[in-house]
Amino acid sequence: MSFRIRVFLLVAVVVLGATGLTVALTWWQARDQVGEAASASRETTATIRDELRVQALRNGTWEGVDQTLARLRAQTGQRIRLVDPYGLVVADTDHMDGRAARPPGPVAVIVDPLPALVLPDGGDLRLATLAAISAYREETWRSACLFRGGYAPLGSVGADGVPRHGLSGVDAAALDFCRPGPFPEQAREMDLLEVGQCADDGCLREAFRRRITESEAAPPALLLTIGAANEPVRALDTGPVLLITAVAVALAVAGALLISRRVLRPIGTLTTAARRLGDGDRAGRVPVDGRDELAELARAFNQMADSLRAAEADQRRLIADVAHELRTPLANLRGYLEAVQDGVIEPTPEVFASLHDEVILNQRIVDDLQELALAEAGALVYHRAPVDLAELMETARTAHRPAAEAAGVRLVVEADGPVRADVDADRLRQVVGNLVGNALRATGPGGSITLRAFAAGDRAVLEVADTGVGIAPEHLPLVFDRLWRADPARGRGTGGSGLGLAIVRQIVRDHGGEVSVRSGEGTGATFVVSLPRNP
Repeated sequence: MSFRIRVFLLVAVVVLGATGLTVALTWWQARDQVGEAASASRETTATIRDELRVQALRNGTWEGVDQTLARLRAQTGQRIRLVDPYGLVVADTDHMDGRAARPPGPVAVIVDPLPALVLPDGGDLRLATLAAISAYREETWRSACLFRGGYAPLGSVGADGVPRHGLSGVDAAALDFCRPGPFPEQAREMDLLEVGQCADDGCLREAFRRRITESEAAPPALLLTIGAANEPVRALDTGPVLLITAVAVALAVAGALLISRRVLRPIGTLTTAARRLGDGDRAGRVPVDGRDELAELARAFNQMADSLRAAEADQRRLIADVAHELRTPLANLRGYLEAVQDGVIEPTPEVFASLHDEVILNQRIVDDLQELALAEAGALVYHRAPVDLAELMETARTAHRPAAEAAGVRLVVEADGPVRADVDADRLRQVVGNLVGNALRATGPGGSITLRAFAAGDRAVLEVADTGVGIAPEHLPLVFDRLWRADPARGRGTGGSGLGLAIVRQIVRDHGGEVSVRSGEGTGATFVVSLPRNP
């Protein structure tokens, strides 16, 4: 299966899956909303029940509940029906709407108008219960009487949980007419009997409820039903949902095609360019458009191609340089040997010494090339240990003192104290030796070379400064290149191979450091080696 098809299928599966989940979630939510709209919610049921209970407690009767049901019907839009314990309909909004009563709906709750007894924290709880029973009977009888007379007394709940009714605004005649008379003695005896048998709060509350329930003044508990069994349920219209799903799928497929084409077009260009690169075309590049990941990939490919082209150019240049370096000594060897063979030159010890020098020079070039190749490949082995770099510079001066004296050059070491770093002492001596050797070749008689070692923050710094001919500014970026010499004619009088500074740079980098040079033509040169310091 091609990558194009796999990308298309992946995008299509993701988009179709997301679309399907969205449609399923929408369907589920819509179905639940339709179901909730078809029946009374719990909040609506609780609101209707609580309002009806408050009315019964305030009025002491279920009379006039029709007006309350009509208001709740208009407020909630629900069919409401009240039935007494004997199955008789007290009120039904279907009757109020002038329609035949429908079968009751599935929501049914009890509306209990009786208060809950609140007992005091101390005192005689039985007496408090008997007082609450009497107060409930009197308050309920009075409020029902006043309601029938056209009054709506405001109610409040007393400390015992029994509602009390305010009588302000009620005329004296109505108060006298609605004054509760003495309740039957038999009821009082039953109150005393049931309450007197109780020994705990729970029993007293149950006795209170039984006694006020048997009172003729108490309104009965009613069964409240909401909704109707045969109300039409609003069905979910699947047509628009399926249409939207089809449109979403079409858009998803079109989007997948566009995305796959947008992704695969640059990849195809990269593939073609990579094949040309593999066939030897190092000049091929891919266009970079935008700043997204594909543009970064194209940019990285172009950088890789540039690096490969530069590496091949370096390789060709290195081969040419090595051939140039070896051509002269080999030509000298061949010329001397042919001259000796033809009898033109006598095979004297001086001739053989000159031939030996040429062989040594070739051997040194080959050894330096091998060491540089090992260093650049990371194959050199380093034995790191704490080393005092000031002492190492002193050792380098001692080693190069004979050559310096022979060249008439003064060799000086400057160090304020021990400067320690974790390095391979032998390799670092090789670094300093290469730098000092170059300085000796660039400094004439009467000049000086200064070796410095000092700490700069968390870095240990070595400097090799000479007073020689210096380096031209345009040549400074080239000094660490392989087989580079400041002498354009590549003269061999100095004896350098042109690889020493390249080896220096690689060894220093392997130690986690950096090497740099500052110079001006005719003002000498200073090579600076910066290494991680060991505190």
